[in-house]
Amino acid sequence: MQQLTEWLQSLNGLVWGVPMIVLILGTGFYLQLRLGFMPLRNIGYGFRMIWKSRSVDAKEHGDISPYAALMTALSATVGTGNIAGVATAIAVGGPGAVFWMWMTALVGMATKYAEVVLAVKYREKNAKGQWVGGPMYAIKNGLGANWRWLATAFAIFGGFAGFGIGAMVQANGISSAMHSAFGLQTWVSGLVIAVLTAAVVLGGITRIGAVAEKLVPAMCVVYILCVLWVLGTFYTEIPAAFALIVREAFSPTAAVGGFAGSTVLMAIRMGVARGIFSNEAGLGTAGIAQAAGQSKDPVFSGIVGMMGTFIDTIIVCTMTGLAIVVSGVWSSGASGAVLSTQSFEAAMPGFGKYLLAISLAVFAFTTILGWAYYGEKCWNYLVGPVCEKPFRLLWVAGVFTGAVVTLDVAWLVADTLNALMAIPNLISLLLLSPVVIKLTKDYFAAKQAGQK
Repeated sequence: MQQLTEWLQSLNGLVWGVPMIVLILGTGFYLQLRLGFMPLRNIGYGFRMIWKSRSVDAKEHGDISPYAALMTALSATVGTGNIAGVATAIAVGGPGAVFWMWMTALVGMATKYAEVVLAVKYREKNAKGQWVGGPMYAIKNGLGANWRWLATAFAIFGGFAGFGIGAMVQANGISSAMHSAFGLQTWVSGLVIAVLTAAVVLGGITRIGAVAEKLVPAMCVVYILCVLWVLGTFYTEIPAAFALIVREAFSPTAAVGGFAGSTVLMAIRMGVARGIFSNEAGLGTAGIAQAAGQSKDPVFSGIVGMMGTFIDTIIVCTMTGLAIVVSGVWSSGASGAVLSTQSFEAAMPGFGKYLLAISLAVFAFTTILGWAYYGEKCWNYLVGPVCEKPFRLLWVAGVFTGAVVTLDVAWLVADTLNALMAIPNLISLLLLSPVVIKLTKDYFAAKQAGQK
């Protein structure tokens, strides 16, 4: 097992090396340039479109509202990455890693926008009459038969990645948090999570969307209020925290306390990797959810979809990162959820750890729901609708298994498969970028003419 772990660590270091960082950030920056920084200029418009998307009614064009599709996508992204992932990035890369998470999100908004636009543009109806889309369909229908191998590669990587990042890893995070905070046995947590998961995912995208559009906004608001308590407690340290984050993004972080020190390259690598793990810009997953949305316009869906990256990283991840830095626990030597717990406990002694555990559990549970849909659609692309019931049952079993076993290897596999998913998706975004640009120009020209 040790040899396997070492091999996976080497592979993970390779796929998340400099070439991947350049590909992810470069693709996002290229798309931002081609779009004239439209995603950044339309953040306010994006929030208005989120509100508008709640009342879109075009059943023949989708199965759920674009708002519910966004909440489904957010349910998959707002998870352990926002709590444990941010903490790990800081523990390894130093406070500067938060800055590179911001950069990943700002260019990632263009990436996420393009992913959703192409997913809705090239979606199709499956044998059951449901709209399906995502990178595999964008590649197949947008690039043609010669590129179908790339679509298949994405679906295979996504189909397997889901069981790691979406089911087992998230369930393990919940059971570990419940055991640490409340002493609950992992098998009890596993059983509860499995039952709740089955109750939702067996109902398909309509039930997942219905749960997500109610649970996701509530959990984000409650978590942000908890973090605001931490920031309020250490409010005098906020200016210094921002200064530290920016300064350490461009200079090595010296060893201090339990922190071993970090290079600039490590800060960039951890910031980008954890940023992508959290907001999934570049993985193509959000397009899978938005393709089921009730919208006739790919650009409208893209604008709604890109806001998921802003909410996930610029808002939620930043809150976590600031809480860790202002409380001073970032140099304690702890990592993951333990580090985030320390920041809560520093501001709320005696009960901060309970609030953090509950937040992590809810975040992780919604990720299980969102990724269940992503994984199912990847396998649906590969073998057809016949996979749906078996997949959902295997998913529930994977959730229980993840809750009761040690998952060090699963974390490595999930992280590696994330990178492998990104490669075919990013290639397709670059090749199909002219389509995204044309659709965007047409949309805003019609908007300016009063037709939108």
